[in-house]
Amino acid sequence: MIIRRAVQRTDERLGFSSTAKSGLNKVFPDHWSFMIGEIALYSFVYLVLSGVFLTLFFDASTARTVYEGSYDAMHGSETSAAYASALQLSHDVRMGLVIRQSHHWAALLFTGAIVVHLCRIFFTGAFRRPRGINWAVGVTLLLLAIVNGFAGYSLPDDLLSGTGLRVANAVLLSIPVVGGWLAFLVWGGEFPAEAMIERLYVVHILVVPALITALITAHMVILVRQKHTHFPGPGRTDTNVVGSRLWPAYAVRSVGLLFFVVALALALGGLVQINPIWYWGPFEPGSATAPAQPDWYVGWVDGALRLMPPWEPVVFGYRLSSVFLPAVVLPGLTFLVLYLWPWLERLVTGDRREHQVLQRPRDCPGRVAAGVAALTFYGVLLIAFSLDIVSQYTGIAVFALVHSFRVAVLVLPLLTGAVAFVLARALRDSDAEGLLALTGSDLRRSLRRHREVPAELSGADDAEQRPATEPEHTPTGPVGRDEEESEPVRVEAGPVP
Repeated sequence: MIIRRAVQRTDERLGFSSTAKSGLNKVFPDHWSFMIGEIALYSFVYLVLSGVFLTLFFDASTARTVYEGSYDAMHGSETSAAYASALQLSHDVRMGLVIRQSHHWAALLFTGAIVVHLCRIFFTGAFRRPRGINWAVGVTLLLLAIVNGFAGYSLPDDLLSGTGLRVANAVLLSIPVVGGWLAFLVWGGEFPAEAMIERLYVVHILVVPALITALITAHMVILVRQKHTHFPGPGRTDTNVVGSRLWPAYAVRSVGLLFFVVALALALGGLVQINPIWYWGPFEPGSATAPAQPDWYVGWVDGALRLMPPWEPVVFGYRLSSVFLPAVVLPGLTFLVLYLWPWLERLVTGDRREHQVLQRPRDCPGRVAAGVAALTFYGVLLIAFSLDIVSQYTGIAVFALVHSFRVAVLVLPLLTGAVAFVLARALRDSDAEGLLALTGSDLRRSLRRHREVPAELSGADDAEQRPATEPEHTPTGPVGRDEEESEPVRVEAGPVP
C-alpha cells in the first residue's frame, strides 16, 4: 500500500505512466539477427563492470618498482608499477585473473558483435534512408571499440604490448609533416615516454568509454524515434512492425541474452587463457618478442604491414615511409568508404525513397559482391598477420608465404566477389529457397548480360506504388517464426530527421 501510494504521488507530479506504457508496448521484430546488436551492448555493460573491478588494483604508472608477488619467476625483479600491479592482479588477487581475462574476452566479443551487426545492416540494406545517421553512429562505435581495445591491451606494459606500441609509434612517425609532433603529443614525449601509460589509461577508462556511452544512447534514441525495420513477408509494410512487444516477451529474451553474454565472458576468462603477460616479461625498449600478434581487430593492419613491399615514393618532396600506405592510408580509406557507403549507393542506384522493410541479400547482387569482396580482402590480411606462425607449423618459408599472400590479397577478392554476384543474381531471378536449390539453368541464366525478369516479378515496380497499408507479398526466406500464428502489430512510422 505504501509503495503504491508513493508511486501514485510520483506519477501525479511527473506523469511518467503514459510514457512507460507506450515504451512497454513498443514492438520489436522476432528475427534472431536483431539480437546481435544487443550482444555488443551487453558486452559493453560487462566491460564497464569488470573494468571497475580492475581499476581498484591496477597502477597505471611507468615508475620503477620491485615485484614482490607470488610469481616466483619474477619475484625480486625491477619492473614498472603497471606491470607489477598486473602480475599481482593475476596471481595474488582472488578472482583477479578470471576478471582480467574475461574483460579481455568481452572486449573481443564487443568488437566482433559490432562487426557482425554492421554486416547484417549492410547486406540487408538497413542503412538506407532514413537510417544513414544511425549507420554513421555504428561505424563510429566500431572505430572507438578498436581504439579502446588497443589502448587497454597496451596498459600492462609487458613486452608484447610494448612491441605493439612501438609499431604504433612508427605508424604515427610515418605521417608526413605532422607525424613527429603527433607522436610527441600522444606519448607525452619521445617514445617510450614516462607519461604514455598514464595517457593510455585516461583514454581507456574515461574518454573513449564516455564517447561510446553517448553514441549508444544516441543510437537507441534514434532507433526508438524511427522504429525498427523488419524483413519482408506477409503483413509487413513500411508503416508497421511485426513482432513481440517489449513487455513481457522481448524483455525476457533480452535479459536472458544478458546473462548468457556475462556467463560466456566469465567462462572464457576462467577456462581459456589469453594474454599471459608473465610469459612475455616486462617491456624493455631494446627487446622484442617473436612471434608477436596483436588482437584480431587490428590484425588486418598488421597483416597489411607484413605484405607491403619496401616501396617509398616521393610525393611533393616528402618521402613516404612504407608504413604509411598500409597503416594510415588503408585504414583511413576503409572507414571513409564505410561512412560514405549509404550516400555512394544512393548515388549509384538513384534510390532516395524511405525504407522500413529490409531487403534480402539476393535482392541486391552488386552490394553482395562488394561486401563479400571486402570481407575476403580483410580476411586475407587477417590471416597474413600470423604468417610467422603459419610458417612454423607448415615448414614453408616466410618469404614464400609473403609473396603468395601478396597475390592472394589482390586476386581472391575479385574471384569471391564475382562468384557472390552470380549466385545472388541466380537466387534473385530464380526465387530459389537457397543455394542448394539452384539448378544449372539458374546459374547459366544469371551469367547472361541482360537479366530476364520472371513474369511473376514483372509487377514489382507497380507493387512499390501501392498504398502503404496494402500488404506486400514479396518472396521470403527464413525470417523467423511463422507469421500466420500471430496478428501483425501495426505502429505508426516515426518522423524522418
